[in-house]
Amino acid sequence: MKPKNVLMSKSSHVQEDLDEPPPSGDAVGLINGLAKTATTPSTETFPVSNLAEAFQSNYFPTVSTEKWNDWKWQVRNSFTSFEALEQVISLTDDEKGFKEQSLNLPIRITPYYAALIVSQNQLQPLRKTMVPTLDELLVSPGEESDPLGEEHDSPVPLIVHRYPDRVLFLATGFCSAFCRYCTRSHMVSKKDKMHAGTPQIDRALAYIRQHTEIRDVIISGGDPLTLSDERIEYLLSGLRAIEHVEMIRLGTKVPAVLPMRITKKLTDMLKKYHPLFMSLHFTHPDELTPETREACIRLADAGIPLGSQTVLLKGVNDEGDVYRKLTHELLKVRVKPYYLYQCDPIPGSAHFRTSVDKGLEIIKHLRGFTSGYAIPHYVIDAPGGGGKIPLLPEYFVAKENNQVILRNYEGKLYNYPDYV
Repeated sequence: MKPKNVLMSKSSHVQEDLDEPPPSGDAVGLINGLAKTATTPSTETFPVSNLAEAFQSNYFPTVSTEKWNDWKWQVRNSFTSFEALEQVISLTDDEKGFKEQSLNLPIRITPYYAALIVSQNQLQPLRKTMVPTLDELLVSPGEESDPLGEEHDSPVPLIVHRYPDRVLFLATGFCSAFCRYCTRSHMVSKKDKMHAGTPQIDRALAYIRQHTEIRDVIISGGDPLTLSDERIEYLLSGLRAIEHVEMIRLGTKVPAVLPMRITKKLTDMLKKYHPLFMSLHFTHPDELTPETREACIRLADAGIPLGSQTVLLKGVNDEGDVYRKLTHELLKVRVKPYYLYQCDPIPGSAHFRTSVDKGLEIIKHLRGFTSGYAIPHYVIDAPGGGGKIPLLPEYFVAKENNQVILRNYEGKLYNYPDYV
């Protein structure tokens, strides 16, 4: 590690809502070790892992623990350039061998998450998901900037209406950390796709109000939990005022990359708008720190059902035992593994994508060898707007003479009578 140095790598695109808003690796042992408790600006307690404490002490020695646990400070002081990252990580030639201007998606890593990737090993799983490499510049056949065709299914700004009874509400193009495999890298971080203003939100709400077939709204982005509490509540209250909207879902990676955002004030507000569900984005067991566990427990204690959406990534989580450990750790904090996604073919993503057979192999590794709750749906979000298509290993073998032939998790064949 380099000597102590105060880092203030302020983002050039910090959004307005950060101001007072208007109306496996080598680190696993340390991460999961004892954590001290710190006081946040709202006088509530929040854990600080040994790993985060060491990182803070080494690179932000003048910053108080209270300030460290301020989510707005974390966003303002995120690492947003190779120059800033080199203060804490020894970058390889492959990681810094090109100009940042050539990146479709800029760099953004919170100080909290940077503490998880300070290992000098370039192959550390979480580091691979956050630090750009030259591989991003290699565009392979079939890759597209909007592989899911969401822009073609957007009748009004902020809304994607693909399925009959539900819509995707893209409330922001900002995230507190930029994953290198991001499906929406065509909109995330772009200056014209930052936090939606009230007039934009109102127009999107009007569309939902006019379409009475819509019963389910998924709020995503970007990451909607980077909005202020007030902006989130404005959106939730607007949706709850629409009689035919039965359920609301929030998609977020904040508990993994910015867990201190999950304040008591936020959870107290969220639980007013039930039925409210959350889809959390977890990638690897190393993300399950004391801080992340606390964030998930707070959300679960607020009565919010939690599901995890994980992208299958080569060299990150594509080993059966690694993924199974992730699912077990998630269940311990009341997060149900929901989807395992085949990596979408965005430009420069070939180094992340596995074969489809690998995904089926992982499901086979789980089925019968762990709790049913630990087994997600393995899906491909079909390019061109076909929607999510689930895939399973071949458990249904054939139907012969009114008998269905089935293969179990051990590969043994069984007959089921099917005379109906």
